[in-house]
Amino acid sequence: MSLILSRRTLVLGAAATLAGCDRLAKNEAVRDALFSAENFHKWAQRGLMAHDALAREFRPDQISPFFRPNGTANPNTPEYKALWRNGFADWRLHVSGLVGRPLSLSLAQLHALPHREQITRHDCVEGWSAIGKWRGVPLKPILDAARLRDGARYIVFHCADDMGGGRGYYESIDLVDAFHPQTILAFALNDKPLRVANGAPLRLRVERQLGYKQAKYLMKIEAVASLEGIGGGKGGYWEDRAGYDWYAGI
Repeated sequence: MSLILSRRTLVLGAAATLAGCDRLAKNEAVRDALFSAENFHKWAQRGLMAHDALAREFRPDQISPFFRPNGTANPNTPEYKALWRNGFADWRLHVSGLVGRPLSLSLAQLHALPHREQITRHDCVEGWSAIGKWRGVPLKPILDAARLRDGARYIVFHCADDMGGGRGYYESIDLVDAFHPQTILAFALNDKPLRVANGAPLRLRVERQLGYKQAKYLMKIEAVASLEGIGGGKGGYWEDRAGYDWYAGI
């Protein structure tokens, strides 16, 4: 039987591990950094689990009958509508930033690359979840082809969604999650091309994090050394706007 570690299990297990670390606990600076909710959870998950530990995968008969759209159901901008009306034939995924070889990939090119299928559970910060079968291209070979430079520390995902107010949705992950085997650029859900409501033509699946990290309507991937100067500087749209944790591991 596989062992599934929830966020609560990780925190409790890590707390037991830390029981003998009184010296660190008495250091105010260390305590503030370590025991903030986000930093503590990141430390617990990364410290207690292998970096390539897999999120649970499910059987086909466990797939949810309906996969509820999360967040925006349609960017509805003139630029996005033009791409959608043309079947996304003119859409391109741009890979730029701290790379030695910038890329511009069509949907057909992505479809032709080796892909991965995984049946996983999407957990929304609002409290609902759904199980779906995703098919897409692992992010790692895309980044390898782009030849990340030594200074790259984060991967930023820029989306077609302007959230109705001209503030583009974006998200980011570090290289540990970027190179994880279950981190894919998904173009199909439950054996069908992504619907607009679910992020067509391409969305991120980073299976060990909460739903708001699963950026939809991808347009550009950017490798950066720092998140400062991107959006509000906190690494994602909801992180900037509502104070969500940047690290949303589950």
